[in-house]
Amino acid sequence: MLRVADGPQEGGAALGRGGAVEREGGGAAGRGAGGVGAGGVGVPLEIAASYRTRARGLLGRDGIDGAMLLTPCGSVHTFRMRFAIDVAYLDRDLRVLAVVPGMRPGRLGLPRLRARHVLEARAGAMERWGVRPGVRLVVDAPVTGGPDPAA
Repeated sequence: MLRVADGPQEGGAALGRGGAVEREGGGAAGRGAGGVGAGGVGVPLEIAASYRTRARGLLGRDGIDGAMLLTPCGSVHTFRMRFAIDVAYLDRDLRVLAVVPGMRPGRLGLPRLRARHVLEARAGAMERWGVRPGVRLVVDAPVTGGPDPAA
């Protein structure tokens, strides 16, 4: 789950080294899928943390339900893509540095020097979610790698 936070004290998680999701206060939370949203509304999120998944990204797809978080990543391109995307460049604390709305296929995004992560979504989605420069995003991902303690 990735959502827009009001401030830096908001609970949740941040992305650690190598793309692992780390809960605030420590503890790994896993990799893979989650969600994106503002005001508690969740939207599906795919996390691309390996070289192979970052290189593949959204290439060859006809669309995306939700968003894809590329980590680590400082720039993107839309060569061989089939649809326009919104791109948000994030710093290491998941604060939005810049948003490029409606990047059409066949374009090369400018690298952002402080960017450590990039969030991609179908064109128009970032505005609906309230993703804009200066806001901080929070990743809430399910803990993986162990049995469910409630079971």
